[in-house]
Amino acid sequence: MLIIQRHYLKEFFKLLSLIGTGLALIFSILDLIDKIDEFMPGRPSLESLLLYTLFNFPKYLLYLLPVAVLTCSLFIFSQASRNRELVAIKAVGGKLKAIFYPFVISGILITVFAFITGEVIVPDFSRRSNELKSTIKNKDKKLMFKEGTLWLRSTDGSPVRIELYIPEMKLAKGVSIFVFREDLLRERIEAEGAEWKEDQSSKGIWRLKNVIVYNIIDKKITNVQELDYPYLESPDFFSEGIKKPEEMGIGELYRYVERLKRAGFRNTKLVVDLNSKVSYPLINLFMMLLGISLSMRSRFGGGLFAAGLGLLISTLYWVVYTVTLSMGYAGIVPAAIAAWMVPAAFGIATGFLFKNIQE
Repeated sequence: MLIIQRHYLKEFFKLLSLIGTGLALIFSILDLIDKIDEFMPGRPSLESLLLYTLFNFPKYLLYLLPVAVLTCSLFIFSQASRNRELVAIKAVGGKLKAIFYPFVISGILITVFAFITGEVIVPDFSRRSNELKSTIKNKDKKLMFKEGTLWLRSTDGSPVRIELYIPEMKLAKGVSIFVFREDLLRERIEAEGAEWKEDQSSKGIWRLKNVIVYNIIDKKITNVQELDYPYLESPDFFSEGIKKPEEMGIGELYRYVERLKRAGFRNTKLVVDLNSKVSYPLINLFMMLLGISLSMRSRFGGGLFAAGLGLLISTLYWVVYTVTLSMGYAGIVPAAIAAWMVPAAFGIATGFLFKNIQE
């Protein structure tokens, strides 16, 4: 690797570390400020507040990394172009694209880093953040959710397992209730499904469907078509415990979507989010190529202008990308197209610009 390449890479990653971590930290602090009114009744310690900020840091780093990549590449190469450094390289027979190849590789590595962060670090830290939030608010965690399966305790203390819960329809599939008395399993209730029904008092109740009641003590089995079960919390309680897509890795979200599909349900929003988890990290590579390409075609007035241009382009991209995702959520366009349309078009455009850089 040439000395000039090492120099540019060193300056790029130094600036990327500063801007990336700085932006992520600012947004994490803003998130804390937004939640502070909810936290104060619980009298949280300074350590808890700092931990909450730390747990949200990877999420914002993942979201803001493309902005930092574009801004840094624009800044580094616009300054090099403005100072005639690239003219000097060409004057001695150097090839510009050869200078840029390490940055293309760096863009690929940053993309891989974003994939790993979104798959491993962000879900784990998001779970810790939610647990800490519940602790600060003095809320006991009564529900465990993984890949669609819920484990909880009913209001009478009975353990309950729900194989699959569909929050949009207030519907549960595969309900198992284990009734204990004096530390002994007295009764086991198995239901094919459960549906939330509003009652006359407007409080609502869960109605079990196709029920089999196993009386362990009397050794009897009873089949019931429908059975109202008043000891389960309302759907609002279930919604609080269910993971959001950003709290699940690609693998867990894919398995959840597949379980819904096998059960006869298709959640379009989750399919869009699954595709976006794969498509979004790729924008880091495209932002790198765009920053290099624009720097070669324009003479910027300075670093502040380059940073402003990077922020503007990133904002426009994010707005258009969000609109297409919303169209996918609404079913206006297919889920895969909604998540891949903008990244694919952006990638083609940036690839074309990079390929046509004049030597």
